[in-house]
Amino acid sequence: MTQTKPAASEQTKEELPFGWAISDRIAPEIAKSVDVWTVFSPASGFVPKDSLNLGQGFMSWNPPDFILKAAAEALNRVDANHYSIPRGRARLRNALSAHLSPSFNLPEGRNLDPAFEILVTAGANEGMYAYAAAFIRPGDEVILFEPYFDQYTAQVTFNGGVPVFVPIHAPAAASTSNVSAADWKTPHNPVGKVFDEEELRAIGNIAEEHDLMILSDEVYDALVLNDKKHVRIAALDNFWRRTVTVGSAGKTFSATGWRIGWLVGPKPLIQATLAAHTRIVFTASSPSQEASAAGIEQAMENGFFPKQVAEYEERKDVLIEGLDKLGLPYTIPDGAYFILVNTARLDIPADFEVPDMIKNRARDWKAAWFIAQTAGVVCIPPTDFYSEPHWSMGENFIRLAFCKDLDVLRQASERLLKLKPFIRDA
Repeated sequence: MTQTKPAASEQTKEELPFGWAISDRIAPEIAKSVDVWTVFSPASGFVPKDSLNLGQGFMSWNPPDFILKAAAEALNRVDANHYSIPRGRARLRNALSAHLSPSFNLPEGRNLDPAFEILVTAGANEGMYAYAAAFIRPGDEVILFEPYFDQYTAQVTFNGGVPVFVPIHAPAAASTSNVSAADWKTPHNPVGKVFDEEELRAIGNIAEEHDLMILSDEVYDALVLNDKKHVRIAALDNFWRRTVTVGSAGKTFSATGWRIGWLVGPKPLIQATLAAHTRIVFTASSPSQEASAAGIEQAMENGFFPKQVAEYEERKDVLIEGLDKLGLPYTIPDGAYFILVNTARLDIPADFEVPDMIKNRARDWKAAWFIAQTAGVVCIPPTDFYSEPHWSMGENFIRLAFCKDLDVLRQASERLLKLKPFIRDA
């Protein structure tokens, strides 16, 4: 049992919104009222229920049959329906070692040690939270390159850290004596950028100079497009010793609800993160781990990875064809499955009403709401991937996800043409 201290304002219990005082770390989350993922989802009841959802980055199809078969087999095994050890099932860690080792360029060509250099987590998000819990001390500053995935800030602040927000074009600007770590993503969400060796070395050298830890979020490593090459910062120079790399079965195999992720790094970093992970969730889902292991084993042999990239290229091209007809500028991603559309020339009528919950948000929230109500297509306003002082960098864009069936993408492209009367000439 816990006894909550009286609120500083000495409110009575009846005056407190939840009956008891809430923790300081949760208060800012409560103050947001509703989050972007709730507002811009057809399931929430805010946007039209018949909207086509190009907002959230989950797929509109099942994982491949060979993985579904492995999942069904796992559910019929006694051992796979009970606790796994916190580090993760040996089969999955061994499969990850075989699959990932060549891309880490370890000394003398050795493989990743599945016993000590790989940790299976309850999704990539929990893995990153466990890493933060293991290494962030009160007052530590953590560089977050903007735009960033919105979970990063809470991972830092919930563990007593202080986010330092830096646009990705100026990484050196945040190097101070209090910075302890840097977090970023490649391939990037929402920009779709794939960092090259030169860029990664520039970041790594800053980390070396200031003795920073590096958390490299690479959950889209199997979704690199346009013949680009995915490079791991941990594979360059001597950056391995300070880097934890994040991966995801959900993104790799279209199984986001399975909540299986992994962390790869040197033994001391994984050992500390394992200690936190054990107290946060203890272990990840056993049948999902078994299915993911079988998926990796078979995908290395059956050509799944290049085939999947080709399918995403086709989806990207279908959406781009629709955006060309619409006439608004857009980004062409080299990785992941998101396109940013520039809505600066989209004129929202002065008498268009927006609900109170978004009136104080940046322009992209109003644009996304207008698009959902007018065209019946749900998108995501990307200012949630920026700190408020930098909202201006993202407020003229909306994010569209093309991890959807081709028919859905074609229908969405047609619906978006309803916006043409509101688009100013270039």
